[in-house]
Amino acid sequence: MIVGPTAGGKTALGVELAKRLARDDGQPGQVVTADAYQIYTDLNIGTAKPTIAEQGGIEHHLINIAALKDRFTVHDWLHRAEPIVDRLNTNGFTPVVVGGTNLYIKAFLDGLFAAPEPSDEVKQRVEAMTQPQRRAMLEEVDPTAHARIDGADIRRTKRALEVYLQTGTPITTLQQQWDQDKPTRPEAVLVGLDWSIDAINTRINKRVKLMIEDGLVEEARALFDADAFGEQSREAIGYKQLIAHFEGRCSLDEAIERIKIDTRRFAKNQRTWLKRLRVRPGTIWVSAEGRDASEIAGEVLERMG
Repeated sequence: MIVGPTAGGKTALGVELAKRLARDDGQPGQVVTADAYQIYTDLNIGTAKPTIAEQGGIEHHLINIAALKDRFTVHDWLHRAEPIVDRLNTNGFTPVVVGGTNLYIKAFLDGLFAAPEPSDEVKQRVEAMTQPQRRAMLEEVDPTAHARIDGADIRRTKRALEVYLQTGTPITTLQQQWDQDKPTRPEAVLVGLDWSIDAINTRINKRVKLMIEDGLVEEARALFDADAFGEQSREAIGYKQLIAHFEGRCSLDEAIERIKIDTRRFAKNQRTWLKRLRVRPGTIWVSAEGRDASEIAGEVLERMG
């Protein structure tokens, strides 16, 4: 299982490891993608979905499995991923799970985070608040969650408050208990890619530039004009910002700059998740700066023994 920051080379490493972890008859491993937006059939450039060439002849699972209007949850992903991984293992193939959405990785490794469903009364109370009121209350009852959750993230702010109001326990405390529970897949080898903040931010800016050159604006515009986006798919970084431009709320240059900013912010949030995954016993962390997938794969396999 491969984790690391966005634009950090996870896709290429997944393909390289799948090629090297072949069966005795030479059949390579297969990639299982753990990305909340690569599931969508028509979100290609902005999600950095691997092209046929980038897939390198390796079978990839769980990309292009949902229509843009569909809602898709971590539960949905797990219900599809677990049987695929079990089948691959049974047939002697090595499954290489390539992250993108660290919640998916965490749930696959350790089971779902089982926070109680808030009552209608709690939901209504939180819904009636303004976002500044929610942020002020969250800072008071769960300062760790307040620092971790972006101030503009209404959904996660509401969720943290709902959990606290329903249970009397901060969501941070419940998540720490989740981290300490016995993992459900102790046989999994977790591989993490380390990057310095400056290096990954440079790669992010370069990737966004290449996406624009490759036709991201045109791809997003065609979907927008066709009214193809759903409530969830329109939130994907790269598309959300361009939709704001198409709706006349910002210029194209401002939208592109916002893609860079929001992607860097996403990478920052990923670092918080990676800190939680870092403590998992047996995890292999590899410095990725200045190295290609072949070199990194070699180190990973050597350290796996």
